[in-house]
Amino acid sequence: MLTLKLIDRAGDIVEERSHEKETYLAYKTRKYSEGETIILEISGSDCFVWVQVDEAIPASLIYLTKPQWEFPVITEEQLRRAYSPKIFSGERHYLRAWLPSQSEVTGYRNLALNAHDQKEASGAYPHAFANVETRNDSTFFARNAIDGCLANDSHGSYPYQSWGINQQTNAQITIDFGRHILTDKIALVLRGDYPHDSYWERVTLEFSDGEQLIFEPTNARDRQFFSFEQKLTRFVTLKQLIKHQDDSPFPALTALEVYGSEWEVTK
Repeated sequence: MLTLKLIDRAGDIVEERSHEKETYLAYKTRKYSEGETIILEISGSDCFVWVQVDEAIPASLIYLTKPQWEFPVITEEQLRRAYSPKIFSGERHYLRAWLPSQSEVTGYRNLALNAHDQKEASGAYPHAFANVETRNDSTFFARNAIDGCLANDSHGSYPYQSWGINQQTNAQITIDFGRHILTDKIALVLRGDYPHDSYWERVTLEFSDGEQLIFEPTNARDRQFFSFEQKLTRFVTLKQLIKHQDDSPFPALTALEVYGSEWEVTK
């Protein structure tokens, strides 16, 4: 059973709708208010669900590890800068949740993609977090590296949000999948607002078993793919980021993609 709820600041239910396989909430004359929260409830836990809490956020296939997931309605202007300005705006809204097909779950795909990731862990995976985010500014949060937006010839507000490291040499970012997955390839999209930006010419990818691989990106703006023997892992960490020797102190990451498939359905 899937249940979508809209909760107001006081915790009261504004509206809810349930269905076994797909559900939605829809409005054509309602503006969101500060403090409102969208809640998805599922029967049990450890399952995959498609979610889309707003038309301005692409639908995401997420893995839920608990029976309730919350997504606060984003009204604070500073937080909104990392999203389309259309998000949660106006009076017409359509939000939905539905169960995926088996092929959507088991197929080879970018397992790190989640446009609904939040700064703090929410029980929905994949989830990105880092040991530094420039000025605690939403346009430089770790979650921006897995939101699916690849625009990288500028920086700052949407659509150029990225993971910014605040010039910190020990910066690292982790993508937690919430379960073990199989992967054999990653793609890096480095922010390329040159000459404002620099880039990393050497990076280390660490898996949950401690194994590390070293890759050497260039200043190309396109996806840079790196393949390796298939690995079983619960998370990946990009670390030991060695900057190219140039005048810019600002390397940054637009996207980290992790390609592979589910382990539980293949073992």
